[in-house]
Amino acid sequence: MTTTTGTEQASRSPLSRLQHLLHSQATIGPAVVLLIAIVVFALLSDRFLQPANISLVLQQVAVVGTLAVGQTIVILTAGIDLSCGAIMVLTSIVMAKVAAETGLPGFPALLLGFLLGTVCGLVNGLLVTRLKLPPFIVTLGTLNVFFALNLWYSESATIRGGDMPKLLLWTGETVTIGGTRVTYGSIIMVLLVAVMAFVLKNTAWGRHVYATGDDAEASRLSGIRTARVLLSVYATAGAVYALGAWILIGRIASASPQAGQFENLDSITAVVIGGTSLFGGRGAIVGSLIGALIVGVFRNGLALAGVDVLWQTFAVGVLIIAAVSIDQWIRKVKP
Repeated sequence: MTTTTGTEQASRSPLSRLQHLLHSQATIGPAVVLLIAIVVFALLSDRFLQPANISLVLQQVAVVGTLAVGQTIVILTAGIDLSCGAIMVLTSIVMAKVAAETGLPGFPALLLGFLLGTVCGLVNGLLVTRLKLPPFIVTLGTLNVFFALNLWYSESATIRGGDMPKLLLWTGETVTIGGTRVTYGSIIMVLLVAVMAFVLKNTAWGRHVYATGDDAEASRLSGIRTARVLLSVYATAGAVYALGAWILIGRIASASPQAGQFENLDSITAVVIGGTSLFGGRGAIVGSLIGALIVGVFRNGLALAGVDVLWQTFAVGVLIIAAVSIDQWIRKVKP
């Protein structure tokens, strides 16, 4: 049996072996792309690897990387969440405005934000599991609902950082690591990735998430309560988006109803480029972080190289199409 397997592996073409490798290790491809991008942009610009520029890239990635964690667990179940940016902005506005207008201390304001984010996620989950609506349609609808509520509650006005408790702004403060100033928001994002990666790999809940995305009906027949798994995934994602709201407030030192409107698309971009399959059941949280870094590095590197913003967006679009095409090719792997 072992000899046959070895013979079959030896007879595979280099391209076939690469296909099997990428199927079993989804983060290898994105990691190689990130490494190549760093080398290329470092050669194109002397400023690229300067501590100040690295700090800027990390700050830019912190919000998208956090949203990408919640987006990843949703996409692993073969769903998608177009409302993540709207949930983040609504949450940031609510906890900032309540704290500024009522004098609510920072910690209770944060708890309120996390509660609101979780409830918004639950709304998405209930619509998907109870009404059996497609996640794309559900989150497209709630994207508009949450964004409208955000504009209504905020009255389209920005809450200044000086009117908030310092705790809400703490994620924007920095600490020097290896000569580079890193925000606490970036550190929180990395810790979140580590915790969620551990949970997905080492807990029954994590295995159920992958199983549900791979084949929901087979998972249900094997005893997994798939509806409960989906509900928990959307609720958890909502809480993660609330964490993103806290990081966003620190990033811009205020709470703006217009901030982060398109972060939903950026989070999906990061997840797809990071190797998570849009068809569910395959991918990794670490890959999504790498995907967010790839987008951040590309935009920053192209800007330093003097490339117009139009073509920076064009390059990210090409990356998305390439990532989805590669995913389709990988899914055709034969045992």
